[in-house]
Parts: sequence; structure tokens; C-alpha cells
Amino acid sequence: MLMESQSRTVSRLLLLLLLPAALYMIPTHGIFHGESLCLVKRLFGVECWGCGMTRAVFSAMYLRFADAWEYNRLVVIVLPLLAAAWGHRVWRLFVQLCNKR
Repeated sequence: MLMESQSRTVSRLLLLLLLPAALYMIPTHGIFHGESLCLVKRLFGVECWGCGMTRAVFSAMYLRFADAWEYNRLVVIVLPLLAAAWGHRVWRLFVQLCNKR
């Protein structure tokens, strides 16, 4: 029987493993054709370095790398960092779960 802390660890691990699938299932119409939520763009009328990053990440998720590059060229830095952070957290939870048994 799993202890409460192990149960929480398993829940967190499952949620993290399901995160990419959940992101993939988000309807993209609002993301690609919606209005920008960037405060810098709304207040000052200029794009910041992060403008287009959500669209770039979603384009890369759908393997449209040329589109991702056009939305924001920093996607080549941000996306690997996001993937590494996600993978590191999954790995830490997995190791934590294995060490408790």
C-alpha cells in the first residue's frame, strides 16, 4: 500500500507525464488567431522579446518549425529549456518514487 507522500509523488508524476498530451489537445484557433495578451504590446504598441513565444512553442509542438521560427526566433532557446526543465522534474519525481520503495 502506498503511503500518502508516495501517492502525492505518483500523482505529480502522472500529471507531468500527461502535460504534453493536454497541451496538444488545446484548441489552437484562439492561440494562432486570437488577440495578443502581451501587456507591453497592449500598453506601448511594440512587441517585446517574448511576443509570439506561445505561438512559436505550439507551432513546434505540431512540428511546424518554420512557423515557430517566424513567430519568435528565441524558440530555439526557450523550447529546449522548457523540455529540459520538464524532463528534469519528471526524472526527480521518478527517482524520489524509486527511493521510497
